[in-house]
Amino acid sequence: MDVTAASDECDAVLSEVEGAVITDREFLETVLVGFLADGHVLLEDVPGTGKTLTARSVATALGLAFSRIQFTPDLLPADVLGTHVFNEKSREFEFQPGPVFANVVLADEINRAPPKTQAALLEAMEEGQATVDGETMALPEPFFVIATQNPVEQEGTFPLPEAQMDRFAVKASIGYPDEHGELDLLRRRAGRETRSPSVESVLDEARVETVKAVAEDVRVEGDLLQYVVSICRATREDRRVEVGVSPRGTQRLFEAARAKAVVKGREYVVPDDVKRIAPNVLAHRLVLTPDAAVENTDKREVLADVLDAVEVPTVEGQSPSA
Repeated sequence: MDVTAASDECDAVLSEVEGAVITDREFLETVLVGFLADGHVLLEDVPGTGKTLTARSVATALGLAFSRIQFTPDLLPADVLGTHVFNEKSREFEFQPGPVFANVVLADEINRAPPKTQAALLEAMEEGQATVDGETMALPEPFFVIATQNPVEQEGTFPLPEAQMDRFAVKASIGYPDEHGELDLLRRRAGRETRSPSVESVLDEARVETVKAVAEDVRVEGDLLQYVVSICRATREDRRVEVGVSPRGTQRLFEAARAKAVVKGREYVVPDDVKRIAPNVLAHRLVLTPDAAVENTDKREVLADVLDAVEVPTVEGQSPSA
């Protein structure tokens, strides 16, 4: 499959999801970029904006097995990974896989579970495997986690540790729809009997893997590699930042930029690919200094300043804003 065909497949998926979720296309592209970059996505927004619907719709449009885990304070690691159960007939212990054994896993309100349970996802997200009672088992391919958290209700929540935040390729927010979008939401609801809109499968597991593989062949010129590195290193030098972007974050930005190029139907990355996706890939990885935190400094503002300060390369034959 070439880039044009892959881009057409992505466009079909996005169009199908747009029929269910009232949001701007840029947000849906960001979620899809996280998936194509072989990463995971964290959605943070107020209740009722469509985070869960987005996750379910993306999974259905991709034609992948979907599982939802509702994170609660009493959730145990075994509730996520699974456990061994004694079979009376065979007189042996058999493994009963947990909900993490699916292609697309929705970790709903992930910050409501205690750190021990949150940590149960770390190995799954990074290694694509789960270890239960000393036995390591591979997770289905592809494996994609969409986690949600609510920034409003802080009582009874457990902030995600930096190590886990670093595992998410992108972090995005849906936001409120505009007036036209909210009216469209009501019109759609009035035109059907069910509360939730339906989404049809556009791809299947084999085609999804083929589309993902296309990103590996996207060309990134040397100047753009330097641009990616310069952005990430600049975050470590900002006086408001205590811990800047890790080398893992640098790699994620590179991978996300290639995925962005595929969605746009290009065989090469341009500076605008990097600049547009950088806030979603890098901002959540920053750890601000205590003084910056007290002043309620916004991480995205810090990153915006970094992007303004780093010189944008002009790749021969390509416009920086192509």
